[in-house]
Amino acid sequence: MNSYVKEVMKAARVRKHITFHSARHTFATTVTLANGVPIETVSKLLGHTKLSTTQIYARVIDSKISNDMDKLREKL
Repeated sequence: MNSYVKEVMKAARVRKHITFHSARHTFATTVTLANGVPIETVSKLLGHTKLSTTQIYARVIDSKISNDMDKLREKL
């Protein structure tokens, strides 16, 4: 998997060292959670059997918290 990630990074002209693990983490946080995908869905996408595993793995980012609070404020 790391060799595939390296190919993608080379094609994208990104010179940073990226591993499959870091790409997976970025997918979980930046691509899914930051765009409003529920953590339960992210958990299934990552193949986790326990939601607690996903909560540790895909930390909640500050912008997600802010967006969630804005949505709550609109409802109230």
